Amino acid sequence: MTAGTVLNDSHLPLWKWFLCVYLLCESKKCMSANQIKQTLGISYKTAWYLCHRIRAAMKEAQTDKLGGTVKVDKTFIGGKQRGRQHKPEHPECKKEVVIGIRQRGGELRFFHVDDVKSGTLAKYIKENISQDVDVIMTEEFGGYPGAIAKAGILAEHKTIKHKDGIYAIGDLHTNTIESAFSPLKRGIIGSWHKVSATHLSAYLDEMMFRFNNRSNPYLFRDTLMKLVESPVSEYKKLTQAAW
Repeated sequence: MTAGTVLNDSHLPLWKWFLCVYLLCESKKCMSANQIKQTLGISYKTAWYLCHRIRAAMKEAQTDKLGGTVKVDKTFIGGKQRGRQHKPEHPECKKEVVIGIRQRGGELRFFHVDDVKSGTLAKYIKENISQDVDVIMTEEFGGYPGAIAKAGILAEHKTIKHKDGIYAIGDLHTNTIESAFSPLKRGIIGSWHKVSATHLSAYLDEMMFRFNNRSNPYLFRDTLMKLVESPVSEYKKLTQAAW
């Protein structure tokens, strides 16, 4: 491991990179670029770049498909009311859609998508769920049956009807995936405060990586090695949409 490999012409001391990796890995409630700025004594833009450089390293190629019992759900991020009348056509009112897929006792997948049409759902179901999955559990949203069929999955599809106030019947529930959405939303509200649609996928990568490695005692080491081995993401490329 060399300073040049990790820093790529950065003027920051190597220990500040290491400390930033450690803080992002070990903070239970996430850590904002502003907090990194204050802790490391650097500019906000530099802190933002460090965080996103590490998130880029955390991104993993998802090759293994999920099997057994799989829960699929969706959630909506962001958006706000403007004045007395809600104007959904206004950019600040638009909510971003996140699909979550999680295997019971296994891994988690998060995806930032444009919509929840059956074709969109089918794409992510097909790419991430094994054809020989035992059962897929969802809430009652009408797009799921068609999406599962389009994905070519013939497994049993069980539905829990939240609109009827029913959230669990024995082991039939979507709590498994909803419990993964919870730290994501707490991170946005409590730590990051505001996440742009452009970079939402990067935050999803971090949360997914942290969740799937929550029992890894060598998380700091493994994340640092991924940072060393990952392709270099130039400052201009990472920040051009933000600034």
